[in-house]
Amino acid sequence: MKVFRLDDLDAERAANEGAYLSFLREPHMSVGLYALDAGATDPQQPHRQDEVYLVVSGRAYLTVGEETTTVGRGTVAYVPAGVPHRFHHISEDLRVLVVFSPPES
Repeated sequence: MKVFRLDDLDAERAANEGAYLSFLREPHMSVGLYALDAGATDPQQPHRQDEVYLVVSGRAYLTVGEETTTVGRGTVAYVPAGVPHRFHHISEDLRVLVVFSPPES
């Protein structure tokens, strides 16, 4: 069994001075923690993998393709591979668990 604590992951991510920390990689998926502070710009580009986002804290808008919705704690969103997407109008520091399948390359 592998067990992770969000506070520990966020501290490790911050210590590495990055917005993203990949912390689990298995043959069919990978998982990471993505953090964007209030007012930040999301620089991500479309990925070759499907993604599932679970917002663990914060508030923002998420645009996937031509659709936009508000997201906050407890929101789960699916982003198909190759589709442009980004978080924007981040009003509260955002922390998001990201599951890639297949694993992020």
